[in-house]
Parts: sequence; structure tokens; C-alpha cells
Amino acid sequence: MKSLVILISGRGSNMQALIDARLPCKITAVISNKPDAPGLAIAKKHGLETRALDQRSYSGREEFDMALAEAIDAYEPDLIALAGFMRILGEDFVKRYQGKLMNVHPSLLPSFPGLHTHRQALREGVKIHGCTVHFVTPQLDRGP
Repeated sequence: MKSLVILISGRGSNMQALIDARLPCKITAVISNKPDAPGLAIAKKHGLETRALDQRSYSGREEFDMALAEAIDAYEPDLIALAGFMRILGEDFVKRYQGKLMNVHPSLLPSFPGLHTHRQALREGVKIHGCTVHFVTPQLDRGP
């Protein structure tokens, strides 16, 4: 059975959807870059192991990315899901997990990459809006 580590930053609604989907995998851990993320409590209620790495306690992106990689590697996951993880990861980090790192993005890419996708869609007057699950590459929201 494949193993999955889920990365979150907030309330954990995307993580909850992954749990509810009963995917044929084992969720080995939920890791947040914010220690007060409400999603951590939800993960604990489901009996999942949790970790929090406060991004503010690191001097920069590289140091945080290294600590996050160490935390992830402890679980030896087959896949890593960015499920509402609101931090851009550095190129070295992304390359380290090439083919294993997936993002849930709240727009139909390539439309509306980055933040505030719903606001962007409303401003543009689009009639159809959705989400995209894609592999993460160094170019933001452009992976297959």
C-alpha cells in the first residue's frame, strides 16, 4: 500500500476531503508550517500523526525547506500532498521530491495560478470554476 504525507497550513478542508475519499493509501503523517493550524486537531481526531514546523522560526526558505524535508523523510512517503499548504517551496526541495509532490490548486489551471483564485475568477467573470491536482515543479502551478 502506498504511503502519503499531507502538508497543510490552515483549517484542513482539503486534508479532510482526502481522508473522506478513503484513498487506497496509508496517511502516515500530517505536517503543517503553522503550529496553530486547525487542521492539525482534525488530523489528530482521525488518529493521524501530526507535526508542526513554525516557518517563522527559520531564518529563510532554505532552512525551512531542509527542516521540512527531514520531517517528511522520517515517514518515507510514496507521495506528498500539498492540501492547502500555503507556502511556496524552493527549487531544490521540489526537485528532491520530483514525481512524488502533488498540489491541490483551487482553479482550473493554467487559469488563475497563485493566490486568491476565486477572487480572480469572479473578477474575470468566468462561468466555470474548479480545481486542479498537479505534480509540483519549480515553476509555480505549472506541473503536469
